[in-house]
Amino acid sequence: MIDNTDIKILKLLQENAQLTFKEISQKINLSVTPVHDRIKKMEREGIIEKYVTVINKKLVNASLMVFCNITLDKQTKYNFSEFEESILKFSEVVECNIVSGGYDYLLKVITKDMESYNAFYQQKLSVLPTVAHIHSIFVMSEIKNTTVFAL
Repeated sequence: MIDNTDIKILKLLQENAQLTFKEISQKINLSVTPVHDRIKKMEREGIIEKYVTVINKKLVNASLMVFCNITLDKQTKYNFSEFEESILKFSEVVECNIVSGGYDYLLKVITKDMESYNAFYQQKLSVLPTVAHIHSIFVMSEIKNTTVFAL
């Protein structure tokens, strides 16, 4: 179970995962060894899953973001599994969520441009045998994108 000190550490790491144990210890008024031990414990327990680098999509020529609402032809265990196995192989898909409402899945897709999205759509996504309908929503401007959430 995490306590208030762990939450302080997690908040700092969400903002900057490159903080050293010493920098964290200074910010929360705790010595370095307990900070180290707490972080390692949270890593072992899966509270901290991984550390990543957030890349500016525009500067690496991956500026088209598309949200795809997916409806499967039949809502069966087999179809869900089949679809999910396929999606895990597509590097263009950066998020895949099962959703409630009029669709079965919400995908977040990042590609270079409209031409590359069209190729992904026609050659990978639309040919999946379990997919009945794809509704694409093109992002015109990203207002907020963060990995930080309230603890």
